[in-house]
Amino acid sequence: MPEINTDLIAALRSDLSSATFTVSALTGLWGPDAEAALHRNQRVPALRALAALAERLDTVPASATLARLFVLGLPVSETALAMALPRLGVGGAAALGLVALREHDVIPLTDLRPYSFIDQLGVGSWWVRSDLGELSLGHAVREDHVLGVGGASLTLSGLMMQGPVESVLDLGTGCGIQAMHAARHAQRVVATDISARALEIAAFNAELNDIHSIEFRLGSLFEPVAGERFDQILSNPPFVITPRTEGVPSYEYRDGGMVGDALVESVIRGAGLHLTPGGVAQLLGNWEYGTLGDGDGDGLDRVSGWLSGPETRNIDAWIIERDTQRITEYAETWIRDGGTTPATPDFDRLYGAWLDDFEARGVSQVGFGYVTLRRSSGTGSRSDAPTLPLRRLERLPEALGMNGTGLGTHMAACLAGYDWASARTDAELAAECVVVASDVTVERHYWPGDDDPTAMSLRQGGGFGRSVPVGTGLAALVGASDGELSIAAICGALAQLLDVDSAELQAELMPEIRDLIADGFLTSADAQSAT
Repeated sequence: MPEINTDLIAALRSDLSSATFTVSALTGLWGPDAEAALHRNQRVPALRALAALAERLDTVPASATLARLFVLGLPVSETALAMALPRLGVGGAAALGLVALREHDVIPLTDLRPYSFIDQLGVGSWWVRSDLGELSLGHAVREDHVLGVGGASLTLSGLMMQGPVESVLDLGTGCGIQAMHAARHAQRVVATDISARALEIAAFNAELNDIHSIEFRLGSLFEPVAGERFDQILSNPPFVITPRTEGVPSYEYRDGGMVGDALVESVIRGAGLHLTPGGVAQLLGNWEYGTLGDGDGDGLDRVSGWLSGPETRNIDAWIIERDTQRITEYAETWIRDGGTTPATPDFDRLYGAWLDDFEARGVSQVGFGYVTLRRSSGTGSRSDAPTLPLRRLERLPEALGMNGTGLGTHMAACLAGYDWASARTDAELAAECVVVASDVTVERHYWPGDDDPTAMSLRQGGGFGRSVPVGTGLAALVGASDGELSIAAICGALAQLLDVDSAELQAELMPEIRDLIADGFLTSADAQSAT
């Protein structure tokens, strides 16, 4: 584990708390419009707000000094910082590598900002250290740059299943944000990274936030945990597809050093070997289209191929593709991400290198999405169906658009529902009582003047916000599913109303009922009462 100065970090923690260096306090300093501009990498509105604040007040709040220095990346006076960090002092801040002295000013050497969140366990807030970005540096970031909390980090933390577990592996921890989230529900966390600098910053962040259940290990992918198994694996891996061409920067936080999407393939193939029975791995990833030999290869078909080897034989897989980008858009996005300015010779050179790489391998576009893997526990398979691992690969554009918070809970409930239904034959499932989820509504569409709807669908208000078309029989069954009558009893009553055979109606609806249970529209009455 990297060595850290616990006494100095404790003093910093105390000063940040006393200064009320929080997300809400900073938004109060410069307002929501300036906060939104900062997310677009523009700091002028925040600077103007701080200047106006200084004109109104005799003494600038400590939070404003810290925000100017560590969030906006601009110098402050030595006197101002000494007042903002009375326990740590300017010398202590320098000893921690946070600042450097320049005449009578102090310049930032790192980004340090508050972070707040709501997860399945409640409300929380931390401070997160990372490297200065190109806004503060005024130039492209270095290749060993340690990224702070970004969009991908927030995505993965929103998807994280947070049921209590004994052990978690955070593969490629970066600044340590996922490991800290995991520490809220795990007894112990192992965080690995190929970057020694990343581990130093991650260990600093854990200590700063008084989190002591994380062990940090240096190494690539699964090498630091060879032979070990975990109840949960989390990874926001360096999944960006970057040309392996001389002169193209390779950033440790995003570029895995392999050709194309091979790193994501390696993580998917290797995760199952490091999961305990019933253990779950969750990661983000990119995958290529057009690389299956015919120039029109489907990205999800490509991912499906990664699940066909012996190492994934006992692994359930739920893959969600959220978006795709054409290779031109993809190249532009990640070249800008490194801090290279568009419409410059360097940007054009890198752009050409990316397009050359994609075209040489026949890649037409790149998919982005979420991967959930689970090692089979060896129990629960039904007697009337072959024991096969779950293979669910689907496209859900804007899958986090409804509500990122709580998606981990929703995904865990969907997997539990799938297990519950899969463990039962059709006859056994028909004997069960189910309950419609509280967020489900029915949409009916009518032609003008008609009494009967021409189309109906069920819509989720939470989760992934799915909309599922349904027929008259299934809509009626869902509407009657209040936990009082079994599926078979409801089908019998509906058959009488519709004047159809009860057994045939039940057989027709059963596959759709199983799908609704796996998607969280319906749940078992026993599970509902337990919650």
